[in-house]
Amino acid sequence: MSSPQVQPSDPTANPVIRQEILNLRGSIDNIDASLMYLLAERFKCTRRVGELKAHAGIAASDPEREAAQIRRLTAIAEGAGLDTEFAEKFREFVVSETVRRHKLIAQEMGEAPPLDTVS
Repeated sequence: MSSPQVQPSDPTANPVIRQEILNLRGSIDNIDASLMYLLAERFKCTRRVGELKAHAGIAASDPEREAAQIRRLTAIAEGAGLDTEFAEKFREFVVSETVRRHKLIAQEMGEAPPLDTVS
């Protein structure tokens, strides 16, 4: 009698635990896909904001908006039981990418770069 083949990524040969892990991984994969679609939609919106800012000569970053967002998202993270330090790192990553893209948009549109006192 041979034992069932266990994939190297399976942490256990116990079929009950393995099945639960596979089910959870399916949910994780769905969540990851949703996050990618949400980020894509977010960047579509921020692209348009960048175009509007470039057209109006507005700085790519907005320190007041960022401070308000930090407060708002920290409260959401706390309420959701998410590590606030992780949430801030994620927010900072997304915002820095948004600002970078806004600066590129301004260059693409041929606008003189606005005075940016944050960088």
